[in-house]
Amino acid sequence: MPEIYEPQEDSYLMSDFLKKEIPKLLKINPELKLLEVGVGSGINLLTVKSVGVKKKNILGTDVNKEAVKHCLNLGFNCITSDLFNKIKGKFDIIIFNPPYLPLDKKEPKTSRVATTGGKRGNELIIKFLKQAKKYLNSDGKVFIITSSLSSAVNFYKLSYKSKEVAKKNLFFEELSLWELSKIS
Repeated sequence: MPEIYEPQEDSYLMSDFLKKEIPKLLKINPELKLLEVGVGSGINLLTVKSVGVKKKNILGTDVNKEAVKHCLNLGFNCITSDLFNKIKGKFDIIIFNPPYLPLDKKEPKTSRVATTGGKRGNELIIKFLKQAKKYLNSDGKVFIITSSLSSAVNFYKLSYKSKEVAKKNLFFEELSLWELSKIS
């Protein structure tokens, strides 16, 4: 069984952004419904709850049953799901800090589920974005992280408007946080 993904630079990039952005969105919609795909340690569930998203309006998912169990123990509604396969309903915000690294055959298979996004690193992101539209309210937003180490994603080709809203330069890669909305 894979271990729970512990917060790293990408987790903190998302969390810091959500602390600033979610309160603005709550002023527009106090009943904001939020889905996090891939909850890991629960850092972003705790973040959005701490800035005012009602716990009843938060749903978390992960393929890792241990991460789900951990987030249930934190008091969140959380289910085991591979991307959207067990999701019902629509959300105002969907957040995803995906596995985004290209396949490294030297990496142990047990940790790849949390780090590897496919052969080029972007395949899981593309699969996620193709499915996410069905679960996003018409004026909803997706917040997603990408890495300079993986192949770029053409958001427009996937019917999303995109805006880079945060960036973190590390010595070996650049992380980008994107705000995506559906193209009408």
